[in-house]
Amino acid sequence: MLYYLLYPLHEIISFFNIFRYITFRAAMAALTAFILSLILGPFIIRMLKKKKIGEKIRKEDSARLYELHSSKEDTPTMGGILILVAIVLSTLLWAEVYNRYIILALFGTVWLGLTGFIDDYLKQVKKKSKGLTAAAKFTSQVILGLIVGLILFADPQTSTRIDVPFFKDVALDLGVFYILFVILLITASSNAVNLTDGLDGLAIGTVIMVAVAFSVLSYVSGNIRFSDYLLIPYIKGSGELTVFCASILGAGLGFLWFNCYPASIFMGDVGSLALGGALGIVALLIKKELLLVIVGGIFVLEALSVILQVCSYKLTGKRIFKIAPLHHHFQFLGWPENKVIVRFWIVASLLALLTLVTLKIR
Repeated sequence: MLYYLLYPLHEIISFFNIFRYITFRAAMAALTAFILSLILGPFIIRMLKKKKIGEKIRKEDSARLYELHSSKEDTPTMGGILILVAIVLSTLLWAEVYNRYIILALFGTVWLGLTGFIDDYLKQVKKKSKGLTAAAKFTSQVILGLIVGLILFADPQTSTRIDVPFFKDVALDLGVFYILFVILLITASSNAVNLTDGLDGLAIGTVIMVAVAFSVLSYVSGNIRFSDYLLIPYIKGSGELTVFCASILGAGLGFLWFNCYPASIFMGDVGSLALGGALGIVALLIKKELLLVIVGGIFVLEALSVILQVCSYKLTGKRIFKIAPLHHHFQFLGWPENKVIVRFWIVASLLALLTLVTLKIR
C-alpha cells in the first residue's frame, strides 16, 4: 500500500525512489511485523487470560507426557492471531498488494488461519475437546488446495513442471495432475507444521528458518538477472513474495519473544495451520516445491514420525518411537525440553543453508 502511495512521489523527491526496491520493503516489512508483535503481544496475552483461553494437557493421552508438560496447563493459546495480524498488516503496508502472488499467498494464509481459529474456538470456548473433526479440517485444506491448484493450472505463466533439486535439466511435468500435487503439498505442509507445534518455540523457530530461505529464493526467482545466472526459472512478479516471507520472519521473531521457553503464549491451530499453508503456497508460487522437503526437513521428519508410528502399530502392534511426534520421543529419552528445541533449530538452520546451496549445486 505504501508503495502505491509514496513511490510516485519520487518524481518530486528522489528519496522516495527507495520504495521501488524489494529489499528495502522486505526489511521494513520484517521490522513492522516484529514491532507489531511486540506491541500487540501483551494485549493479546491479557485478553486470552481474561477469556480463560488456555492450553489443556490431556492426562489420558499419555501420563508421562502430562507429567512433563503439566506446568504448561492454562498457558494462553490461540496466539496465532497475533502472527496473522502482523503478517497481513505488514504485507499490506509494504508489498505491491495488487500483485497476484501476494493476493494468493495472503488468501491461503487467511483461509487456513480461519480454519485453525474455528478449531481452536470450538476447543477453547465451546469446550469441545476435539474441536473441528479431522475430516472437516482436511476438507478445508483440500478445498484451498483445489482453488490454488486450479488458479495455477489455468495460468499460462505457471508451469506444471517440477524441478528436481541438485539437477539442472531434470524436471517432472505433471500436467493436469499438478492440481492434485498442489492439494497434497498444501495439506501436507499445513499439517506438518501443526504436528511440530508441541514445544515452546519449536515450530515458530523452524518457520523463521524456512522464511529466511524462502525470502532469498523468492527474490532470486523474481529477478531476471539472478535467475538467469543461477539457471532457475524466472517468475515475473514473484519477487514481491520476498516481502511476504519477510513479514513471516518478523512476525515469527516477535511471537518467539513471548513463545520462547518457558512460553507465555502458544500459537494454536490458528497459527500453525496458517504458517504451514503459507510456506507451502510460497514454494508452489516460486516453483521450489521439492525444495520444501529439504528446507522444511524438520516438519517432514515430525510428520513422518507420526505416519510411521501409526502404520507400525496397526500392522505389527509395535511402536518405532517411544511416542510421536518426534520431539516428544527425545523428551522421553531424557533430553530437557530446551535442549530438544535448540538442537532442532540447529538442524533447521543447516537445512536452510543447504537449500540455498542447491542454487549453485546443479
